[in-house]
Amino acid sequence: MPIPVRFLVLLVGAGLYAQSGSSAELRLATFDVDATPPTGSQLMYDPLKAVGELGLRCRGVVITGMGDPVVLCSVDWIGIANGGHDEFREALAAAAGTSRSRVSVHAIHQHDAPVFDTDTERVLRQRKLPPGAFDAAWGRPTIARAAAALSGAMTNTLPFNQVGWGRAEVKEVASNRRIPGSDGKIKAVRYTATRDPALRAEPEGVIDPFVTLVSFWDSDRPIAVLSYYACHPQSYYRTGIANPDFPGIARFLRDQALPGVRHIHFNGAGGNLGAGKYNDGAVTNRAVLAGRLADGMARAWAATRRTRVQAEDLKWGVERVLIPVGGQLDRDKIEARLKTPALYTVAPMLAWMERREAGLEIEISCLQLGRTRILNLPGELFVEYQLAAQKLRPDLNVAMASYGDYGTAYIGTAVAYSEGGYETSPDATYVGPGSEAVLMGALRKLLDAKQ
Repeated sequence: MPIPVRFLVLLVGAGLYAQSGSSAELRLATFDVDATPPTGSQLMYDPLKAVGELGLRCRGVVITGMGDPVVLCSVDWIGIANGGHDEFREALAAAAGTSRSRVSVHAIHQHDAPVFDTDTERVLRQRKLPPGAFDAAWGRPTIARAAAALSGAMTNTLPFNQVGWGRAEVKEVASNRRIPGSDGKIKAVRYTATRDPALRAEPEGVIDPFVTLVSFWDSDRPIAVLSYYACHPQSYYRTGIANPDFPGIARFLRDQALPGVRHIHFNGAGGNLGAGKYNDGAVTNRAVLAGRLADGMARAWAATRRTRVQAEDLKWGVERVLIPVGGQLDRDKIEARLKTPALYTVAPMLAWMERREAGLEIEISCLQLGRTRILNLPGELFVEYQLAAQKLRPDLNVAMASYGDYGTAYIGTAVAYSEGGYETSPDATYVGPGSEAVLMGALRKLLDAKQ
């Protein structure tokens, strides 16, 4: 059995932290590695035939000088779930010389990309079923590369003394997927590529139209930019070619516009959002959507305002929650369906149920940067959570990354579970209406909200 990455880098990471954490000076480093699996690997939906021009990336930032280091990481995968999410965070924590609770790992959720879920792999192998897309062997080299890059970055941190905040509206990208009928129920879902002109003509619906940038500066020198935008990140997919879709292209364009400044993109609470109103699936729309997102990022950069920060202005908060298993999940029915071609849809349900039965919690975290807050949440979260978090503290700058632990699948609002629609159907969500009270309670605590 190969030696786990976390043991290979633990001593090195711990030693480096002892050096970098010896003073209260705030310092930062970024890391960036290839996250594309080998040709022939199974992506979520199809075997990997080739790699797109940009490929898939794993990027992150590590911050020191605020106690134990904090790591934020974003990966061009469809999801990182359950024990796989734990494993990824443990490896990065060891490399940074910190604890797993101070590491947040997110997927951007592109669909021509793989999934990493060691618990679902275990569920399938225990039943002598092929792991398919859940074979974890391809993912571990990426984790090892990321941990090694992070360990190396710890030797080359840069000081920072300012945090920037910028927002701008992104025009004609995101729209709500859930189209309500006159009875209040969901009459249709406006998916990523919507060819029906009547569905595209429906109103944009509830979205968060803004892209948010959080940047780190050493006086007038920008070092890194974190971007946050809530939307399913697909233009079209099932090509068999690994690619980061339109958010990856937008990220690349911003990298080119600001050479030497690392751009790290996170998907916000975009579970019920997509580009369907503005995308009929034409392949030319990928570049159009990327240009619109990059334009929003450029305007958010131009609108950025900086604030000086010291070590005491930075804090890391964690709330551990048990999100209840959805009542729609029935173990006997799931086991029976494992004998059908639907096994790769239902196997993750068992993995989720078993983790909850074992009392394993999900960690929700918040990075405080002066008057800016970055919230890190799990699953395919509905945008209403992001808007509610902003409303809880209108006096603060609040950004949100979703698609952390992907084990929950979709997480709707309480009322959404009575409205119908794909996102709250038994095959799409492994939780239920009780999720809202749990998550909103955690957000109130992390934001120190009085409401």
